[in-house]
Amino acid sequence: MNGRTRRSPWTTAEAYRTYVAGALWLVGILIVVLTRAPDQAGWLRLRLDTAGLVFLAAALIGGWNFFPKGVRSARTLKLDMNFLMTVAIIGALLIGEPLEAAAIAFLFSLAELLEGSAIVRARSSIDELVRLTPEQATVVEPDGSERTVPVSKLKKGWLVRVRPGEKVPIDGQVVDGESSVNEANLTGESVPVPKGIGDPVYASTLNQDGFLEVEAVTDAGDTALDRIVQLVREAQSRRSPTEEFVEKFARYYTPAVTGLAALTMLAPPLLGLGSALTWFVRGLTLLVIACPCALVIATPVTVVSAITSAARNGVLIKGGEYLEAFGGVCAMAFDKTGTLTYGRLEVTDVVPLSGGSEEDLLRLAAAVEARSEHPIARAIVARAGRSTIRPATDFRARPGRGVVARVDGAEVSVGTLEMFPGLPAPARMSELEREGKTVVLVGRDGEVAALIALADALRPEAPEVLRQLRRLGIHEQVMLTGDHEWVARAIGDRLGIDRVLASLLPEEKVDAVRELVADHRGVAMVGDGVNDAPALAASSIGIAMGGAGSPAAIETADIVLMADDLHMLPYSRHISRLARRLVRFNIGLALGLKLVLAVGAIGGVVSLLVAVLVGDMGASLAVTLNAMRLARLRQ
Repeated sequence: MNGRTRRSPWTTAEAYRTYVAGALWLVGILIVVLTRAPDQAGWLRLRLDTAGLVFLAAALIGGWNFFPKGVRSARTLKLDMNFLMTVAIIGALLIGEPLEAAAIAFLFSLAELLEGSAIVRARSSIDELVRLTPEQATVVEPDGSERTVPVSKLKKGWLVRVRPGEKVPIDGQVVDGESSVNEANLTGESVPVPKGIGDPVYASTLNQDGFLEVEAVTDAGDTALDRIVQLVREAQSRRSPTEEFVEKFARYYTPAVTGLAALTMLAPPLLGLGSALTWFVRGLTLLVIACPCALVIATPVTVVSAITSAARNGVLIKGGEYLEAFGGVCAMAFDKTGTLTYGRLEVTDVVPLSGGSEEDLLRLAAAVEARSEHPIARAIVARAGRSTIRPATDFRARPGRGVVARVDGAEVSVGTLEMFPGLPAPARMSELEREGKTVVLVGRDGEVAALIALADALRPEAPEVLRQLRRLGIHEQVMLTGDHEWVARAIGDRLGIDRVLASLLPEEKVDAVRELVADHRGVAMVGDGVNDAPALAASSIGIAMGGAGSPAAIETADIVLMADDLHMLPYSRHISRLARRLVRFNIGLALGLKLVLAVGAIGGVVSLLVAVLVGDMGASLAVTLNAMRLARLRQ
């Protein structure tokens, strides 16, 4: 559960060689500055003096970080940045520029360390979640006694006691106690969630103010957090389409610039346009400038930073291809129930028709519905409150129509209009149905006494979230639902949805998504789990709501919003678009800077030292620091 420990790039053998090379380079510069006579010329030339030997040692020690890889690259004819730097150092030494050779060896090695550190830092930040899980857990024995065991030994079915201020060690279900639990580690939602008997709790979340006894529902190592961390690690290692393109481009780019550098070295002297030494130095400079290091890292460091930042904010993006794709979609389809609404019915109206107060009539209906498990029954009972429900006898269910029972000697019916044959529909009933509500009738001794209207409660944040998505480039928004047309239309009107497709079977939802994909360059589908899996799979990007603890949602979708929070949609869209922009900007920056410096090198105005400081190390640092902005992005 504690995850693998990532070794810091600053403590490797390559790092220590870099430190030594840097120290020797600075010592050599100091020797030169202190010993050079004012009229001395050519003090950079390789001589068997103290400064020259120090620079030579720096070049060889620092260069050993990439010499072997450069030789392998040449042997296999797969020329890469290691080959370019190896040639540049050897060439600088051959023309008597030991300071330049030492500078290339040290600064290129330092740039590699900085890039490696940025990647490790981004990837390691997700491991911080794993380290938040406690190492010990308090297990309750059958006789009530306690024992402390390592979290890694916990098994499904064990009873664990979690005290206030402790972290939950395992995914489980509360069997005793009440408390508030902060689930920010898992979902990104900082507002504590009330927990009581029967509620789920998750490993690494913080128990705040009450004792909880939790029955483990998984073994150690198989918690929701473990699954998330594993998926994030896999996502970080997967290449995005842009990254694959850049790597393929680099395979042709490096040999091409090597050939251009060779042409720069040979052609002008043969044409009598200058000395061979002058053009050899310019060709070497061009080799250093052309090193594709910054170009190659521009995409992966940006993608890793974005995926890690999203995971820490409760959004699981399963790979760079999905990150890029979501940033490019222009249409979104939404499941209604459980996504734009809460997915549970609530009583909205109680309309007396023949006298009596709303409260009395609601309690009358609740007395009959108390023995039913239908969602309408649960909503009525919840609204009335179980403590106020009167006893009912002679309970009978009439499938598809409703229920009947005797309450205080009267026969009370709750159900559809079919429960009352021969009675016309009350006028108010039609008005409520046009508002998108489900209406049941309450009858007493054969007469309709009241109407009760229910609706699937709209998430209050949904309208604003959809407006934010529209501002972020989602120009067409479609709602898909199996619900009745009038219910769907009422919800769609309140949300400002562009199109509403109602009364859809699961396979019809899939067809609708495929039509959207055919009409747009990218379509995201948002659903609430495994029941929407076919439609999620048919879309360009499948997004699942409320993935915490749900293996089905985590496995099905390309992007999972771990908290049941629509606000994560604009955040996910924003970080995806920003990542796409940064990737393109970084690639453009790397190529543009190299092009300008290359022209300067051929013209003789850019030296080897400037080439390595700006063209290689500078460009690499620029794209790395630019990409790391994403790691600090918060919802």
